[in-house]
Amino acid sequence: MTSLVVVSAGLRVPSTTAQLADQLSAAAARELGLLESPVEVTRVEVRDHAHAIADALLTGFPTGSLAEAVETISAADALVIVTPTFQASYSGLFKAFFDLIPSLAGVPVLLAATGGTERHSLVLEYALRPLVSYLGGVSVPTGVYAATADLGGPGAPKLGMRIDRAAAELATLTAGSPLPRRRQDDFADVTPFEEQLRRLRP
Repeated sequence: MTSLVVVSAGLRVPSTTAQLADQLSAAAARELGLLESPVEVTRVEVRDHAHAIADALLTGFPTGSLAEAVETISAADALVIVTPTFQASYSGLFKAFFDLIPSLAGVPVLLAATGGTERHSLVLEYALRPLVSYLGGVSVPTGVYAATADLGGPGAPKLGMRIDRAAAELATLTAGSPLPRRRQDDFADVTPFEEQLRRLRP
């Protein structure tokens, strides 16, 4: 069974971010089902864990349902991540949540974002793609950005085409990628710099 996890970081209910996540989830599940059967889809709403994320940043580790969400993402075969755009980048809550993810090594990831204007579409390339790369994930070539006019407006047909193309790329990469799906941290055996400094002190 293929585990598809959809992470939506919309802040309001309802939200355009959740709307885009719905469309991407359906398209990705459909494409994955054509290549790998069956597909289990899990939705993670970052908004639901807002208070727990703040607690985790203070204590250093997630607990309860947040810990379960982190584990679900870490064990995923494929990911779809969607964030609203704030100040030309991903939302702070989205970043704080992914700061808790230890690794996405080898996991195929479909990148998506929403915003009020098309001018922010490069957020996929200069913000989301580097973040996923840092975590070791493999971003599909086509990212999906949806401005207000793309959701139920004149841009909807072209948005649908981008969604279908990105979903097909995610399915192909998930089903046929030769990349190892490693979950361990490549730097787990590296001694933290702070500890090295403490050892040098008399």
